[in-house]
Amino acid sequence: MADRPPLPPFTEETARQKVQAAEDAWNTRDPERVAGAYTEDSVWRNRDRFVRGRTEIVTFLTEKWERELDYALRKSLWTFAGNRIAVRFQYESHDVDGQWWRSYGNENWEFDDHGYMRRREASINDLRIDESERRIFGPRPESERGVDIPLQ
Repeated sequence: MADRPPLPPFTEETARQKVQAAEDAWNTRDPERVAGAYTEDSVWRNRDRFVRGRTEIVTFLTEKWERELDYALRKSLWTFAGNRIAVRFQYESHDVDGQWWRSYGNENWEFDDHGYMRRREASINDLRIDESERRIFGPRPESERGVDIPLQ
């Protein structure tokens, strides 16, 4: 298996790189590309759903982005140690009826020695917003990299 740098144990710099790489991949809304960052037998808890392995990850993400239209995400490093990283995130999307949502969450990640994520646990809450309240528009511009996301 080819390495997927940066590799654990993480430093603050490499943890931030891993977080930004995840944000960039998820903002493509390409399930196959995103799933490639996880081990073949990766396990997830996403809200109340449990997912195991890349095939289920691709299915999960395909369904997600069919519901969560115009999805745009921001992630921020919370902490790190060894082969683990914790992040907080926010994303915005709208449903088929045009209702916009901002989703707030925290994730705990665990990586294997090759830099692939083998465990992801996500807790997420959704807030109904008006379109005029949006603040996340597409992938993060280069000028905003490293800028923390506001709480509200």
